[in-house]
Amino acid sequence: MSSSIPSPGRILIDLFLTLDGVAQGPGGPGEDTSGGFRYSGWQAGYPSPGVGPEIEKGMRGLDALLLGRRTYDIFASYWPHHTDGDEGWIGRLFDRVPKYVASRDSDIALDWQGSTRVGDDLAAEIVGLREAHREVHVIGSIDLAHSLLAAGLFDELNLWVYPLLLGTGKKVFDDGAMPAVLRLLEPPITDDAGVILLRYGRTDRTPEIGSFA
Repeated sequence: MSSSIPSPGRILIDLFLTLDGVAQGPGGPGEDTSGGFRYSGWQAGYPSPGVGPEIEKGMRGLDALLLGRRTYDIFASYWPHHTDGDEGWIGRLFDRVPKYVASRDSDIALDWQGSTRVGDDLAAEIVGLREAHREVHVIGSIDLAHSLLAAGLFDELNLWVYPLLLGTGKKVFDDGAMPAVLRLLEPPITDDAGVILLRYGRTDRTPEIGSFA
């Protein structure tokens, strides 16, 4: 592990979700149809011009990826083939940085260069990732995000909220999320399509119970 990395590093969760909290399968029709989900690809069908620049800005400090298995497979099949020219800088970034894949399957094939399996003891492995990297991004990977939210193993939560209601699908905040008070890091950012970016940081506070009586 490099001594030049400030300790501890940060774990950032980046998610696209609908107004009713659904984050399942935003990117394409075949991305995630588990549970009979009928709307996989909902983000791609709703252009939002302001999202791209904010995503790019948020990735400038990224020096590692932590992904669920499904998202890893999607990324590995796409990004290594999109690295050319000015538009390929994200592909080159993803190709270059270490990629950690959360899976309990010790036999999975991780052919994308710089890929390592984690997941046997996620809490302990997160400690190691914080020591090794400045900024680890979890992109998509809703099942992994659930695990991190349940254990409070994150520092920043970046939510791109689309003005859509799907009424079904995996939601960001299920009943397993750890009770916590989050801090809004900057004013919400919106674009002409009505997509809102919310950046939250973790705090040490938990919800307090009171009364208006």
